[in-house]
Amino acid sequence: MTQSTHSSGANALQASPVPQRPAGADNAACLSAKDIEALSKQREARWRPGLADQPLHSEIFAATGNASGAGVALALAKDFLQSVRPEDDPLAESDDRRKILWVQETRAIERGGRPYLHGLPPEWQDRLIHAEAKTAQDALFALEEGLKCRDLACVIGEIVGNPRELDFTASRRLSLTAERHGVPLWLVRLDAQADLSSARMRWRVEGAPSLRPRWNSEAPGEPQWQTELFRARAHAPGKWMLTHDNKTLIARKPGASDKNLKGGLGTALARHHRLKRRADTAAKTPDSRHMVRATVGRSLAACARM
Repeated sequence: MTQSTHSSGANALQASPVPQRPAGADNAACLSAKDIEALSKQREARWRPGLADQPLHSEIFAATGNASGAGVALALAKDFLQSVRPEDDPLAESDDRRKILWVQETRAIERGGRPYLHGLPPEWQDRLIHAEAKTAQDALFALEEGLKCRDLACVIGEIVGNPRELDFTASRRLSLTAERHGVPLWLVRLDAQADLSSARMRWRVEGAPSLRPRWNSEAPGEPQWQTELFRARAHAPGKWMLTHDNKTLIARKPGASDKNLKGGLGTALARHHRLKRRADTAAKTPDSRHMVRATVGRSLAACARM
């Protein structure tokens, strides 16, 4: 019985016509040289700050101890929210006051601490919602639930290592949830290996020396990081030095000289060197307070005429 059924099925398959590709289909499916060139340019497009069309799920790999992962996550999130213009989205408010969810695994808090409220951007200090998760599974649940809430401007998460719960399926759930509800996620992976993931952009970051501040060369400068974009769906990999100039995220190539820099960062570095020269000159000049003449018994007008 089994043999006859098998033979009859084989005969039916032989008798049925095999669908043929229509004539000219191969030629229609081939891309022209112009299309290939356009796709190559699009694929080779370099990432830069201020892009309006950015992915909604990114991972940042960093070591604990210098808070570089959290710093880059904040910088990228701030750049993303600034790049969203109200005219691009009719439903967007001109002054976005939505809350920001920050989820930390307990081990991440033990290694790097909690977010310092007064260290956040001023416009974020009254908008932060902090959640502590005891396990990686709880953190993933909180992240996914946060991405479902469109009343949040963005979600930032911190998870330590490579927990079993954070596999490709879990990362895929985060990507689909973020894209379905339009809420961006920056997941900081502390002391972790870059395993399989569906994140649209993946960064490796570490701290770098800051530029000297404008008014006090001995004070801490603006944060600066060495970053490597090693995976992105719409951008070619690359390495940048990220820093801030006038509350704007600036990217430059590592080792680029000041003369080769364009835009805000080149201006910032030139201003930095100019102010340093002024500070060195002022240090050699006697303090003007020691050259003020006494005004006892004289009016200010009389002293001005002296």
